[in-house]
Amino acid sequence: MKKSIYLFSTSSHPDAIGVNSLDVEFLRPDIDFSKYDYFILTSKQAVKALKRYDPSESTSKKALCVSTLTAKSYEDIGGETLDVGSGYGDRLVDKIKKYPKSAKWLYLRAKVVASDFVETCKRDGFDIDEAVVYESACSREILEVKVQDDAILIFTSPSSLNCFLKTHTINARNKVIVIGDTTAKAVPKNIRHIVSSQTSIQDCVRLALDL
Repeated sequence: MKKSIYLFSTSSHPDAIGVNSLDVEFLRPDIDFSKYDYFILTSKQAVKALKRYDPSESTSKKALCVSTLTAKSYEDIGGETLDVGSGYGDRLVDKIKKYPKSAKWLYLRAKVVASDFVETCKRDGFDIDEAVVYESACSREILEVKVQDDAILIFTSPSSLNCFLKTHTINARNKVIVIGDTTAKAVPKNIRHIVSSQTSIQDCVRLALDL
């Protein structure tokens, strides 16, 4: 019998039971976009937050995007991509170091982030400001969801995993798939898991269907 696949994410997939993991509140801090040469975007939520500003300013700079999906989201609202990472915030350090230290960056971010790549770059003399444009909290849906004992569980961020574990335990019959190395670091040591080779929901679901 085919096992149920649960996808804990703010996105969905037709082959999985989607469980919205986070409730997102968008913020609108005052930002002088003219001060910056480039944006740094590490999520689609940050792109959505930009839609709260005048598009002539909020899409006026090229953006270094963490993944192709984030890049597409930015391009969809009229922005232009500077460069695209491999899906991990930590790996943006090498991308940023390709540009002169005189460049001024704006990192549009969540209130809580999983990577410290900005601090790494700042220590090396790169000029990066940060603006918190959204914050998230565990959704009631993920806290109250009931999953089968032998279900396959897909987590797409450290926060989605941490929220699930607030009110649930993962047993030995569950199969756990995480979207990449950053999320894998959040998995408790006693839980076996599979890390997707690509940081995409499609790859996670493909792995789940193959189990």
